[in-house]
Amino acid sequence: MLKGIHPLLTPELLKVLAEMGHDEAIVLTDANFSAMHVAAGKPLLRLPGIDMLSAITAVCSVFPLAADVDCPVAYMQVGQTEAPYRSALQREVLAALAADLRPGQDAEAIERFAFYERARRAYAVVVTGELQPYGNFILRKGVIDEALRP
Repeated sequence: MLKGIHPLLTPELLKVLAEMGHDEAIVLTDANFSAMHVAAGKPLLRLPGIDMLSAITAVCSVFPLAADVDCPVAYMQVGQTEAPYRSALQREVLAALAADLRPGQDAEAIERFAFYERARRAYAVVVTGELQPYGNFILRKGVIDEALRP
């Protein structure tokens, strides 16, 4: 155990999060996601039995969201719906992420197959135990910074 580290952050997940550079993405998926196919050739981690809100909360306890883009968070749009529809799970997760977003930033809904394509470009995929369909999110990593020195 490490002091101050969320207990859901496994050593493997912490390693992946630390390895990621600015503007790289991590995908957090529900238990039904086609992770083996989408994550081919990249780190694939599992948090079995862990719901999405808990997983996102744990990851964001150490993971800065990108501040230089309009939408550092993306989620899979529920099939046969149109934006701005969000499922109860999506609303819950996005409400929890609101404190990590800068003014003017938002989350982006992505159609299912376009989501798969974007997920293939991510650095890593984390499969949670979330059973809610369309409970899939992509987070873009930002930087921990201080003001530029003159």
